[in-house]
Amino acid sequence: MIPIQTETKSTLSFAEYKKKFKALADEKRLEIMHELSRHESVCVCDLIDILEIPQSKLSYHLKILLEADFILKETKGTWSYYKLNEKEVNHVLSEELCCLFRKKGC
Repeated sequence: MIPIQTETKSTLSFAEYKKKFKALADEKRLEIMHELSRHESVCVCDLIDILEIPQSKLSYHLKILLEADFILKETKGTWSYYKLNEKEVNHVLSEELCCLFRKKGC
């Protein structure tokens, strides 16, 4: 019988990874993340113009990216500003994820 490793505090569950990879599996969301990586913070009104998509579709994609923790939101007055959560983006591509698929533990 193969021992099953239990989840630690620093290891995400498979369901959380599924949510993150679902967020990355869409070209428009990758475009949004790319655009955010080019700026410190971007107003949603500017993203609508830059990406040339309706506000409703942009909101849908931003919601998915927020739920996956890939972006951060700050509200200033009536406008929302978004920026890339570099720590989380780097985490998904980290050694920790690779360890999930190795025969030996890290």
